[in-house]
Amino acid sequence: MTSNNSEFSKVESSKTTNQLNKEKNNDMNESSSATTNDVPSFGWSDYAERVNGRFAMIGFLAILFIETISHSGFLQWAGLVP
Repeated sequence: MTSNNSEFSKVESSKTTNQLNKEKNNDMNESSSATTNDVPSFGWSDYAERVNGRFAMIGFLAILFIETISHSGFLQWAGLVP
């Protein structure tokens, strides 16, 4: 009875591995992003929100860089505040 259970678990684990490989191949066939399995799309999607967040982080770091180099605030540097 113990050998049957171990054989069953081996077959079950190989099924799971095969199913995962099939899902992975299906995901690769679609045009997915390099960092996620999300398919790039327009509108309110997880992919769009992730890209917007990354651009916001880059912009925030750029503002900090400008303020560090110019020794003044961003709004003063941009000429919006006297």
